[in-house]
Amino acid sequence: MQELIIPEKVYGDRSGFSKLDRKLKALLGDLDVGWKLSAVSKNWVKVALEGEDEEISANLVREEFGEIPVSLRSVEEGKVYRGKLIDLGKVGYGAYVDIGILRPRPKDALLPLYYLKKTFEEKPVRELIRELGWIDYHPLEVEVTEVEFGAREVEVKLSDAQLKRIRGWLEDGHDKLFITGTVSENVERALIETGHGRDVKRIEELGLMETLLVLKKGTQAPGIIKEIGPRLKGTLMGAIKF
Repeated sequence: MQELIIPEKVYGDRSGFSKLDRKLKALLGDLDVGWKLSAVSKNWVKVALEGEDEEISANLVREEFGEIPVSLRSVEEGKVYRGKLIDLGKVGYGAYVDIGILRPRPKDALLPLYYLKKTFEEKPVRELIRELGWIDYHPLEVEVTEVEFGAREVEVKLSDAQLKRIRGWLEDGHDKLFITGTVSENVERALIETGHGRDVKRIEELGLMETLLVLKKGTQAPGIIKEIGPRLKGTLMGAIKF
């Protein structure tokens, strides 16, 4: 059996499992392999593969989705990781990103306040988070700047690609809505059912259970939240407002 933990989480309404199952069918359908999906520590998804082609299948899954580092010892300075924001607004000295460090015990990486202020604006962390539309589970690509193995501390900054993307979101004049805790198909359904599909310029999948809505000019995020929110129970929503 081959097992790997991919940089995706299943939480909220847990609809991510069936979506991931469909993705794996498309990826591995022609191979002699079976798989089992489960959520491990901190909701990360483990893919267990068994069969004649399990090794090639594991390589394909790794190529398609990537893998979390699992151990602190595997984390390298200068390397880019895909993580999710966690416990947002609970501390005043930055924001924590879970990049998948589970051993020797779970550890989140810090996106420090001094970095956020230097990169964005000189504001309290909670205000910055609100203006960026950040919510728990929001996916971020980060680069490790410092690892202290003794103190078990990890500091990160946004990757160049991630920073470019965020700056684009902040500058194009379109309100945006980030939704975590359900798959994009459910978000789309809620928009159609409420008649707001026409107010959306585009839908982007940021992760398995994380969606971005770019709204048409003149459409305001709070109005859309009010309409679709009741249909997407258990989700979190954040907005970039103009």
